[in-house]
Amino acid sequence: MRTRGKRRVMEIYKILRPQEFAEFERAGETRGAPVDLDDGYIHLSKADQLEGTLAKHFTDAEEVILCACDAGRLGTALKWEAARGGDLFPHLYRNLERADILWNARLTRGDDGFTLPDRVG
Repeated sequence: MRTRGKRRVMEIYKILRPQEFAEFERAGETRGAPVDLDDGYIHLSKADQLEGTLAKHFTDAEEVILCACDAGRLGTALKWEAARGGDLFPHLYRNLERADILWNARLTRGDDGFTLPDRVG
């Protein structure tokens, strides 16, 4: 949890491919990646789920954009549901809006995969 003003903020994360992020920036909102469209919600991850998500879904990517979201801003459209190994994952049942994003970072694959920024937590 981080503090933003007087309010505590729980960050959760969306990973987008560069072309998906460019479209998101242009439109100001997104319905997500193809897997999100297929499943009917936007897949998000907690900090401790990011490495597994990158390893499972982004093995072919050389670059991704990591977007940090304020979980509290997502309201009742955010549901915590069992997924991989029964772990609870955040799923968003509405479009992700530019205003939902606290910060973003471009990650480039290195020899050992993607390195998460120090600010993830």
